[in-house]
Amino acid sequence: MPRKARKPAKADRGERAEGADRASDRRTLSNIEVRRLYSPGAAGDFDYIRDLSFPGEFPFARGIYPTMYRGRLWTMRQYAGFGTAEESNKRYKYLLSQGNTGLSVAFDLPTQIGYDSDHEMAKGEVGKVGVAVCSLADMSTLFDGIPLGKVSTSMTINSTAIVLLALYVAVAEKQGVLAKDLRGTVQNDILKEYIARGTYIYPPRESMRLATDLIDYCAREMPKWNAISISGYHIREAGATAVQEVAFTLADAIAYVVAAVKRGMAVDSFGPQLSFFFNAQSDLLEEVAKFRAARMLWARIMKVRFGAKKPASMMLRFHTQTAGVSLTRQQPYNNVVRVAFQALAGVLGGTQSLHTNSMDEALMIPSEKAVRIALRTQQIIAHEGGAVNTIDPLAGSYYIEELTRTIADEAEKYIERIDKMGGMMAAIEKGWVQREIAESAYRYQLDVENKRRIIVGVNRYEDEGGAPVETLKLDPKLEQRQKARLAEFRKRRESYTVLRGLEQLSEAAKGTDNLVPHVLGCVKSGATLGEISDVLRDAFGTYKAKQEL
Repeated sequence: MPRKARKPAKADRGERAEGADRASDRRTLSNIEVRRLYSPGAAGDFDYIRDLSFPGEFPFARGIYPTMYRGRLWTMRQYAGFGTAEESNKRYKYLLSQGNTGLSVAFDLPTQIGYDSDHEMAKGEVGKVGVAVCSLADMSTLFDGIPLGKVSTSMTINSTAIVLLALYVAVAEKQGVLAKDLRGTVQNDILKEYIARGTYIYPPRESMRLATDLIDYCAREMPKWNAISISGYHIREAGATAVQEVAFTLADAIAYVVAAVKRGMAVDSFGPQLSFFFNAQSDLLEEVAKFRAARMLWARIMKVRFGAKKPASMMLRFHTQTAGVSLTRQQPYNNVVRVAFQALAGVLGGTQSLHTNSMDEALMIPSEKAVRIALRTQQIIAHEGGAVNTIDPLAGSYYIEELTRTIADEAEKYIERIDKMGGMMAAIEKGWVQREIAESAYRYQLDVENKRRIIVGVNRYEDEGGAPVETLKLDPKLEQRQKARLAEFRKRRESYTVLRGLEQLSEAAKGTDNLVPHVLGCVKSGATLGEISDVLRDAFGTYKAKQEL
């Protein structure tokens, strides 16, 4: 017999029941108001087929593949790199032996901003926040004994992405692997550098040319490679809300698509090679809703705004990293719990690959022990937690669906404002995006300082002592060793061939040629990352951010 419908209780209608709430003003981490209870009408005019549909079908709210993790788990891709190429190579082999299913390369600051390790600007920074890579010899050592035809590699590099991809292709060719068979991602998202991260070299429009050159080249020559990873991660780390992370990331993506279309590329020729990179913060359910909202919005943008026809062009494929900014120096073992919740949010949200931060990253480059715990966190979620047994398990939750719609609607309003300014490039140049993020970061910090937001071990439940954590110690002589290797590399190369390649690159930079083949020729001849970057500095100039936004 059908159940008799009962009259909704006061609590069902969101009214105050007997007994006071512990807090009358509940908000998500991004300051979205949360009602005390959600009921069937919470999501408004909600239609399952129209608004959600099925996994693998437009608008991909429930996931981009029909079987999701029942068919294949996400790629477990631990971000790693420090010191010299030899040291990082050992760490990669260790991670692969422990069950890592993909590599993710962290480069040091000089490499990120186009300086060789012996440059004055590199002093004191070599190998500190990632691995130092100056030459083809360094890149060969970095991947020594790792079959590039079988492993998927992600490289977090932006301003010098064109050089690092060329080095990777050259090393693969030495292994007998063709560029068309390589799988992986190069971040190549320069716009977010001007917004949030700061490792830019050239002015925005010249940088966009380089990013578009890579998109164009990969569409023609590297069909299995993701030409760009449009990154909301660093935007969120800078203090953006979940809504701003979605809005500004997709607005960046729109700018890249517009640039590629203006180049004469058909949207479906490169759309399937666009990928995304999001942050997983500590508000578990908000993060799940955020990922679902981003998928829905991107599918509509590609279909309606750009006329994409291929379903693969409309799929928002994304990598997730747990929130580095949430890690605390105080009581660092608490970070293991934080990371587990954040990783679960990525999985429940349908991520395609995942990096789990190590508990000691607020102190130093992760130790081998901490990295292993971080990787095991993913493996426990995958094999013990049960979250992978069904697709999009939180779909249909009144709260999740209402929150998904709220994030999507508010993000869409941001994108409309950016459109009215003339697009993301114009909004960045005006400093508007940067100001929006700064204001959000300021409001959050006030909440922490006033204890409206509780950070366990920081502003409540403090512990004067705390268990010590062993941290990785970098060899203080690594910079001298790296500089010596670079000097030896320069001695062995044919100087005339190097100079000729750099001159050809300089001439091409003044024109409209795609620069990837020219850079590839340079690295094969023995030109270093710094030398190639200097040629482009001369051709394009450098960028200095406005002091006042």
